[in-house]
Order: sequence, then C-alpha cells, then structure tokens
Amino acid sequence: MSDIVDLTAAERTRILAKSALFDPPPAGLADGRRDLVGLSRAELAAEMASIDEAAFRVKQLWHWIYHQGVTDFSRMSSIARPLQRKLAERFVIGRPEAAVEQTSSDATRKWLFRFRDGQQAETVYIPDPVEDRGAVCVSSQVGCTLSCRFCHTGTQTLVRNLGAAEIVGQFMAARDAYGEWPSPKGETPRLLSTIVLMGMGEPLYNYANVAKAMTIVMDNEGIGLSRRRITLSTSGVVPIMDRAGAELGVNLAVSLHAVTDALRDELVPLNRKYPIADLMAACRRYPGASNARRITFEYIMLKGMNDSEAEARELVRLIAGMPAKVNLIPFNPWPDSRYEPSGKAALERFSGIVNAAGFAAPVRTPRGQDILAACGQLRTEGRRPRGQ
Repeated sequence: MSDIVDLTAAERTRILAKSALFDPPPAGLADGRRDLVGLSRAELAAEMASIDEAAFRVKQLWHWIYHQGVTDFSRMSSIARPLQRKLAERFVIGRPEAAVEQTSSDATRKWLFRFRDGQQAETVYIPDPVEDRGAVCVSSQVGCTLSCRFCHTGTQTLVRNLGAAEIVGQFMAARDAYGEWPSPKGETPRLLSTIVLMGMGEPLYNYANVAKAMTIVMDNEGIGLSRRRITLSTSGVVPIMDRAGAELGVNLAVSLHAVTDALRDELVPLNRKYPIADLMAACRRYPGASNARRITFEYIMLKGMNDSEAEARELVRLIAGMPAKVNLIPFNPWPDSRYEPSGKAALERFSGIVNAAGFAAPVRTPRGQDILAACGQLRTEGRRPRGQ
C-alpha cells in the first residue's frame, strides 16, 4: 500500500509542477499598483504591513471588497479619507474587462472577459427559469490541455492558467452585471444558486489557483458562498481529486461520457492515463459524498456512439452503490464538429434505464446555444506566446 501512496504523491507533485509552467503573469499593474482581489487574508495582511497599516484593516477591506463588491476606495465609508487616498495610490480592486457580452433568447448571458495581458476566457450566467436565481459557469484556464473530442474548448491549445484574482474576478464581474451586491440598505437580491467550475479548462490542472479562489469565495465574512453551492467539474485528474475533496469539499461533477475505456480513450484522452476503474475508485473515496451531496456524472449523448441501452445498463453498474446522479447532456453542436446529438427516443430510453435503477438521470435542457454558451461550446482565440 505504501508504494501506491508514494506513486500517487509523486504523480500529484508532477502534475502541480507542470501546471506551474502555465501560471498567470504577476498581478501588478504597469503603474506599480497591486490588485487586492485574489489575495489571501495573509497576503492582504502583508500588504497592509508594507504600508504601516494595522492588521484590523484586513477585515475592513475584506468586507468592502467581497461582501459589498466595492471597486472604489472612496466608497469605503468606514475608512478615513486619508487612508482611502493612500490605498488608491498603491492598490486597485480589479475586474476583468468584458470585451463582449451576449444575451441568449433564453436569457442566458455570456461574457468574453479580457485580462490584463490581453488573454481572454468566457464566463456564462444561466438563470433559473422558475426561481429568481441561477448559476455562474466560471473558467479556470485560457484554453485547455485535454482535447476532449466533443468539446469546442478542446480545439484550443492551453495558453495559460488563470490566477485566483481572474477566477474570483469572473464571478464578481458577473455579480456586477446582474446586480447581486447588497444595496445601501443591506438588501441583497438572491440571484445566484451555484458556482460551477465547468467553463474553459480543467480545474484540477490549475488546482492551486482554483483552491485559493474558492477559499476566498467561501469565506463567511465576504461572499460567503457555501461549499454545497459550488461544483467543481473534472475530466478525471485522479491524483488531485483526493486533495480537492479533503481541502475544499465542494460538490464534485465528473465528465464521464463513456462507459468503456475504448470509447472514453477516444472522447476524453485523459482516460488513457486515468482509466475508468481508477476514476470510479477516486469517486468512491471522495469525502462528503452522500445522498444529500451526490456526485454528478456528466454524460454527453452522442448519436450512435454512447447512447445505447446496453451502455445505459453498464453506466448503472459502474455507479452502483455510489451516491450519484447522472446529467444527460444532449450534444451541443459547434462549428465543424463531427458529432450529432442523440434523438429524443434514445434519450428517453437511456434516461429511463438509469432512473429505473434508482438514480436521477435528468436530460439537461440546452441553454444559450444561439450564442455558443451551452455545455462544450466555449472557446476564445487566445494564443500561447512564442517560446512557451
């Protein structure tokens, strides 16, 4: 057993070291000011110490930045004006620039956010059609390294990881747009139900920045989003799944999409490194998984490829005994894609078999297709600088 643990630890170290090659650029501005968004509490305390300010300023700033959503130091009424000016000289409270904003016919909203080095990533807000709330789908990388065959993002080379400030910043900029920050009277419209790390990139190949960002989001004195309302989606980076479960404990979604290694090797090339048996074992180990917090298996339905009744029964066998649900996702076409969505009859048969086995298997209604905001449709024109 110790050999297995050592190998897993070595693989985990290798993944994180490789990820560091794609780290984001420094957070400073050209004029030398530092962005306070994305700093941990300890880092924020260090910045305050650097300008001879007391540690209690951290709590004040944290409240204004993450609870109130303020971007202008002059609006921080609990901070004296001389200090407001001092802070503004040395720091900023940043947001990514919305280079493009689109709204779908179904009210889904998509932003193309541009970061300070000119790289871009997409973020989607999906409103709930019944309740006055929704979900923000956040990107973790510019591009992706996985090259999943059915995914538009997978056709784009990995350019770089997003930093914690850029990950948190997507959510904060979306909140700016749909007005979720508290009003001056303290009233807060509850428009958000979840954050889903299902945008561009593989979150577990950028674990350090994702973990830092989600720790900030979950801080009760700021945004205060419960871990039950955050879902991290992975294609199955098995060595990091255990760590994510232990350190973050957010909801887990797994991009499965096939029930045999032969087909999953084709659709999700990462499967060649971490095959289905290893992935299922990691899911069964995931801490906190229960009937109240089920693991979600994402399964994109591809006509004639993975939508047979036999495959539905094999899926049931794979997840047997696990607190799980299955999201059946009709394939969302994108330019030059070679797959077709499964027909209505195939969807209903597949869903019926999984449901009959005791697992929820809803067929997801595509949202934002007309603006290429649906699952698997996100992509930008980011390019890796020469020499990388």
